[in-house]
Amino acid sequence: MKVAIIHDWLVTKAGAELVLEQLLVCFPNADVFTLVDFLPESERGFLQNHKVTTSFIQRLPGAHAHFRYYLPLMARALSSFDLGGYDLVISSSWAFARRVRLKPGQCHVSYIHTPIRYVWDQQERYLQEGLSNSLARLVARVVLAHLRRSDVADKALGGRLIANSSFIKARIEHCWQQPSVVLNPPVPQDDLGFGDEKDDFYICVSRLVPYKGVELLVEAFNRMPERKLVLVGAGPLEARIRSVAGENIEVLGFLDRPSLVGYLRRARAFVFAGLEDFGIAMVEAQACGTPVIAYGQGGVRDSVIPFDGGAGNGANPAATGLWFEEQSAESIMDAVKQFESLHPEISSLACRDNARRFDPSIFRQEFMQIVEDAYGSRIA
Repeated sequence: MKVAIIHDWLVTKAGAELVLEQLLVCFPNADVFTLVDFLPESERGFLQNHKVTTSFIQRLPGAHAHFRYYLPLMARALSSFDLGGYDLVISSSWAFARRVRLKPGQCHVSYIHTPIRYVWDQQERYLQEGLSNSLARLVARVVLAHLRRSDVADKALGGRLIANSSFIKARIEHCWQQPSVVLNPPVPQDDLGFGDEKDDFYICVSRLVPYKGVELLVEAFNRMPERKLVLVGAGPLEARIRSVAGENIEVLGFLDRPSLVGYLRRARAFVFAGLEDFGIAMVEAQACGTPVIAYGQGGVRDSVIPFDGGAGNGANPAATGLWFEEQSAESIMDAVKQFESLHPEISSLACRDNARRFDPSIFRQEFMQIVEDAYGSRIA
């Protein structure tokens, strides 16, 4: 069977690339197609000897630094790929990849990380963060409105759809009115050492951008100076966060993997205030035996087992963390205080056991079953 994998773009190794890595394990002879490939040499190891074909956008002026400026051309660029000779096409899509057009009889399976955020519910956030000029934002809104219409027009494309979380499954239904099955992304854990001896600090690992909610954490812990918060990550908000963080908040910036794991193992709990599609870092924390305190919407509902699901049913012995209801400093503070009163009830072993549900081997097994079902029914 000849297999092609379409991945929107290759510029860094993040969560989507962890999925791509496992797809290449499933299909070691697959060819990879992507709109642009600017992945640094130091991060390309998982691609091994796979052939990577890029679109014409790769060669356009300024593409290396500003390839997103070519969003209006990306759907057209997909059509430049010659996929006619492939029996199975797998799309790894958070933007355009699932919209590739195939011939009758070809099997198409799409792993949806999210419907394209720029054109749906998070458009304003991206415009405010990426464009400071009001005229540029106006032009961008016109372009994004067109992209949204075309995304809706192509809602039936993608073949068999796989959502990366229950949250994304609901977004697929809302945006495209299409069914999907949920398969959470793989979270490699071989280098995540387990630790049940905790130090007296909380940790958040995140890009320092507005929608991750890091500023809310800083506000909350500034109002709890007796509690220490460690922030790991870099981004455009780093300077602002450093300027307002109290003495009890340590901003470490980017850490190498061994150092990061050391902090995750020793932290009292992982705290997160953003709305995530899934939240790989929260699973990594649990793999280290560290409970999670998080805003209780989005992908966290798949990855963290709450102490009390909110129905007044009392403690859950399999709990791996707490959910808080509002994205506010007050809600975070209440959750931290509640966690400290429940902490003996949340087992580090339960956290580790929950994280094992997301082992890459389980992902590969379930993904292959979906592919086999789709391939077997493609003629029906």
